[in-house]
Amino acid sequence: MINRLALSLIADVMDWNEEEVTREYAWLRLMSSVKYDGYSDFRAGVRFLENLAIWLRQFDPQDRPTAYAFIRHRLVYISTAEMHRVIDTFVPETVTPYLREAAAEEANIRPYETWGNPQGVAAFNRLMRCSLFVGLSDGSRIDVLRRANSGRLVQDQVVPMLDIGLEKWKDLKKKLAKELGADACFENVFLIDDFTASGTTFIRQSDKGKWKGKLEKFNALVCNARDELKDDFPIAEQYNLHIHHYVSTQQANEALEERVADADQNWPERSFASYRITQGLLLPADLKMRDDTDETMLSVCDRYYDDHLYQRLKEHCDEAGQTDMKRGYADCALPVILEHNTPNNSVSILWAETSGKPGHKMNPLFRRRDRHG
Repeated sequence: MINRLALSLIADVMDWNEEEVTREYAWLRLMSSVKYDGYSDFRAGVRFLENLAIWLRQFDPQDRPTAYAFIRHRLVYISTAEMHRVIDTFVPETVTPYLREAAAEEANIRPYETWGNPQGVAAFNRLMRCSLFVGLSDGSRIDVLRRANSGRLVQDQVVPMLDIGLEKWKDLKKKLAKELGADACFENVFLIDDFTASGTTFIRQSDKGKWKGKLEKFNALVCNARDELKDDFPIAEQYNLHIHHYVSTQQANEALEERVADADQNWPERSFASYRITQGLLLPADLKMRDDTDETMLSVCDRYYDDHLYQRLKEHCDEAGQTDMKRGYADCALPVILEHNTPNNSVSILWAETSGKPGHKMNPLFRRRDRHG
């Protein structure tokens, strides 16, 4: 009953004729049940269709077809099942090929010979155990990663969050040494996160040249713990750093390559010897909304905007050199929704919720949990 009422309300808001109702109802029912109703931040009793009706009503009648067409044809929603598939493939498609090549080099054989060579298998197993996997946020889904790799990874080589205390470091060293000997250390460290759109959160420099971001935080964590624990620290002096995001935009990938290369050359306190940047899903460059291809919808984003959003996130925005949040953080202008939260890099008309005092009141279609205030 609620579903039919929501559909009827959408039809009324959109002023559809019978042909449009028949066509659009079928699509709305399909997409809401298969994907959109799974969004984790919908409130009890109010799912996608109800939110869509409320969201569409905030626009003037002449702008509603543009807004609906944007949802119909431009929105990219990454569901729970799709995210899990990307997580499932991380170890077999990213970690394993790299370690196989390293094991083959150690055993002085070709990579394709690794599984048929006892020395190659032994080297691979050692390298796998000497790999540390660190989640950078709750989005890294360490629980899903562990379940997907039961039998491949052990509990004592996976750390769910970046906040690692000295006792945890010592415990990791103790467990590794018990299995592989007193000299054993983690030779590969995989930093894992769910999504990057601009790369700014992971690594950036302030106006004064100070490095900031998750990589700087992890690097400082390693350096401080190593100084404190000496031989009880579990990560090798010349470890290989692997930066992996389950989903990345082309813009973020290029930014990370540039910034990490800069840090690798000019960061005197860096703790890693080498680095690799990988992703499970690389979103195409043309996903970003642009003035030449998305002019009409971007105009809607500009007009239905409340600058209270920027004022509330001013410190965060100023670091990215932007003066408003119409097109999302770092002006990424993405039409992307993740099932557990909406990136602030997506156009703000999708996720912002404001009172409307400095501008137009914004009602979210996919409400975002904002950690910046």
